[in-house]
Amino acid sequence: MSSIENQSAPNYIVGIGASAGGLEALQEFFDSVPSDLGVAYVIVQHLSPDFKSMMDELLRKNTDMSVHQAEEGEALKANTVFLIPAGKLMRIAEGKIFLSDLPPDNRINLPINELFRTLAEDAQNKAIGIILSGTGSDGSRGILALKEMGAMVIVQDPEESKFDGMPLNAINTGSVDFVLPVKDMPDQIKRFIQHPLAQERKGKF
Repeated sequence: MSSIENQSAPNYIVGIGASAGGLEALQEFFDSVPSDLGVAYVIVQHLSPDFKSMMDELLRKNTDMSVHQAEEGEALKANTVFLIPAGKLMRIAEGKIFLSDLPPDNRINLPINELFRTLAEDAQNKAIGIILSGTGSDGSRGILALKEMGAMVIVQDPEESKFDGMPLNAINTGSVDFVLPVKDMPDQIKRFIQHPLAQERKGKF
């Protein structure tokens, strides 16, 4: 890897899962988070395969970071926001994004779990998982995988979230580190990546 690529590789990867009501939470998150933490943000929101997401255009109003829909084989970069394309599953391996078509049976469409599971394997304790507003339980199984690898898990306060199903199911796993209003999440992320122990985690990607 060249020195230029090294400079753009993220120190940490933040995986964010959102569903119903998640856009507002994402907008507030990116309004609050600094754009120079050296972190890559990978977002999975439940989207209909027939729906053309405008999320990239919307979120660009909330951050100075680059925001775009992820592409197959794309390397993760620091201070960049990657969005799942509609109708796809998104996985992380060797610091890159891999996309596949959603299975036709929607009952097994749990894209947040899939992102978190692969993020746990690839980034281990340099991963941060966040669950925002949504219905159902997607993300809960993925949280368990993240915690096994020493990652940090943050969940939006159910009292604040527009839909509390995903936050409550995540909390019920017993594997959540922090339950916070969205505006308080960036400070917790900064503490995690700047903690003295974090220096031992450097250099994985």
